[in-house]
Amino acid sequence: MRLLSLLAAAGLAVASATVLADTLSVEGAHVRAVPPVSTTTAAFMRLHNSGEADRELVAASTPAARVAELHNHVDVDGVMQMRQVEAIPVPASEGARLAPGGYHLMLIDLVAPLHEGDEVALSLTFDDGQTLEVAAPVRRIETMGHGMDDDGAGEKAKGMSHSAH
Repeated sequence: MRLLSLLAAAGLAVASATVLADTLSVEGAHVRAVPPVSTTTAAFMRLHNSGEADRELVAASTPAARVAELHNHVDVDGVMQMRQVEAIPVPASEGARLAPGGYHLMLIDLVAPLHEGDEVALSLTFDDGQTLEVAAPVRRIETMGHGMDDDGAGEKAKGMSHSAH
């Protein structure tokens, strides 16, 4: 009887993990196209958390770059500076926007040039151990207020460019 109870508990744990897995999703993922000589680019997206518990994005990886880091821009004495962060909060019933001038993924030491239209595989790891696999197209992004921002929502660009990193 004890064995049946343990098996039932294990089954419930698996079912619970499946429910949790359905609470996180990604929308609008894309990677910034950069000149072929550039070895660094950025990835942007919207993370949705339809669950009741806050989550955090704690790691990212991609076969397109040797390193993928979580970053944010912060205002230091009136100057915007990019900083690596340990985690990106993804609040319950909301989510997080990864966009220029805020949170984003830095793809460092690209293994090959990325071209507009290519697709980059991203693996996103969250604090609960869940991993989401995302295919992010490479898109050319207008900067310095001359076009759409990186999520295509029609806002003016913030003037932030990662192409020089």
